[in-house]
Amino acid sequence: MKILLYAGLDVHKETIDIVVYRENERPVYLERRIQNREGSIRKVFGRLLKEGSVVACYEAGCMGYRLQRMLEGMGVESVVVAPGKVPRRARDLIKTDRRDARRLAEQLRAGTLEAIHVPDVEDEATRDYIRSRDDVRLALKKMKQRLQMFVLRYGYVYESTRYWTGRHERWLQSLRFDLPMQKETFEGYYYRIQELKGRLQEMDKRIEQIAMSERYTERVSRLRCLKGIDYLTALAMVCEVGDFRRFGSAEAFMAYLGLIPRERSSGEVRRQGRITKTGNAHLRTLLIESSWHYRYRVAVGKRLREKREGQPAGVIAYADKAMRRLQEKFFHLHMNGKTSTVAVTAVARELAGFIWGMMVGQTA
Repeated sequence: MKILLYAGLDVHKETIDIVVYRENERPVYLERRIQNREGSIRKVFGRLLKEGSVVACYEAGCMGYRLQRMLEGMGVESVVVAPGKVPRRARDLIKTDRRDARRLAEQLRAGTLEAIHVPDVEDEATRDYIRSRDDVRLALKKMKQRLQMFVLRYGYVYESTRYWTGRHERWLQSLRFDLPMQKETFEGYYYRIQELKGRLQEMDKRIEQIAMSERYTERVSRLRCLKGIDYLTALAMVCEVGDFRRFGSAEAFMAYLGLIPRERSSGEVRRQGRITKTGNAHLRTLLIESSWHYRYRVAVGKRLREKREGQPAGVIAYADKAMRRLQEKFFHLHMNGKTSTVAVTAVARELAGFIWGMMVGQTA
């Protein structure tokens, strides 16, 4: 009968440390460092597959999922784990690549590792495009700050708190500088801002096209029924989460986003603090931004009605229920002395629950 082998991999750009255990045997079956090249990987795992079934695991990181897909294609069951969720002994003060690979193999065999969701190639490409859009947005924000600080150093003060409106841009264009180098510096900042704004608009149009493609349109259209959620947030949710049913409850999805409170309780004493901020930081940020739309008690507007056109009545009723509940929650928390930031974070947590319910079909 063929044996079962457990392989722990410590993956780096140039090398991979491999440690393999047999099922129910303590001695190490194989320890080796190989080059992180497809030929070397296929050679080692090809030999292991001749011995029996192979299960492999490695920690998620900058190397992505190429290795996982390669191993799965060879017939090796491959697991990717979150580095922060790999159990470590408190007094283990020696860390090497070989020891890391050995620990992964041991814990894989013991069944104590928790696999992360590995997106397919198209979802991963969409996710990376959305995240690159966020990089452009941050670059634009920094460039605007640099220009504002530049003109302030030369004594130009804009007498309003509303920046980057048409009026503000006309004011910027009216500024005059004494030296050519000052003018060139100003123009370098200003035209870079215009370039980034154009790039951001192009990316937003492309994201809308992707969101309405056959692959995503049904799920994205459902999520857009919720107030505060449009193409960007809806598409990010769909392509990063994948199958929402992998979360057994709304609370599990909230925990994945890092929106549940920290807790240190013992005996009769229960202490809760700020949110954990563990899990998917990108989705958490998008969800908190969406939750600012629930600050005021307002009816369904024209824009939201347009987004809901053609959707089932049950989905629209569920979205209306979420809107009423979340608006009331913000109002209640704010009136009881909570800051707007704390109240919006609490709203984001419940909005995550409504999103989970909508995507697993609990709208009836």
